[in-house]
Amino acid sequence: MGAEPGQERGSAVVEFVFLGTLLLVPVVYFVIAVGQVQGGSFAVVSAADHAAKVFAAAEEPATAHGLAEQAAIVSVQDFGFDPADLTLSIACGSGACLEPGSTVTVEVALDVPLPLLSGMGMSFARVNSSATQIVEQYG
Repeated sequence: MGAEPGQERGSAVVEFVFLGTLLLVPVVYFVIAVGQVQGGSFAVVSAADHAAKVFAAAEEPATAHGLAEQAAIVSVQDFGFDPADLTLSIACGSGACLEPGSTVTVEVALDVPLPLLSGMGMSFARVNSSATQIVEQYG
C-alpha cells in the first residue's frame, strides 16, 4: 500500500477547500457583523445630533418633539436601519423647553440586528449616543 517514490496520492486540494470554507465563512460573517455595528454607531450619532439641532431650532415645544423624532428617523433610515429599532428620549435642561439659553439633550439608542437575519427580530448589539444643543439666546 505504500506509494512508490515519485508518485503522490492524496486529497490536499479537497482538504484545503473544505477547511478554507469552514474557517472563512465565520470570519467573513464576523467582519460583516462588526461593520453593521459600526454603521449603527454612526447612525445613532447622526440621529442624536440632528434631532437635537432640529429641536433647538423649533418655534414651539409641541412641534419640536415631532420634528426631532422625524429627523432621527430619517438619519437612521439613511444608514439602512429600521426605525422600529430606534429609541429616542428628549430632556430639557434647566427651565422650560425652548427657553432662550436652555439646553436640550437627545438620547438615541438603536438595536443593531444580526447581519443577513434582520427579519427575524434578533438584536446583535445595542448602540447609543446623546447630543446636547443650546437654544439660541436671541433667536
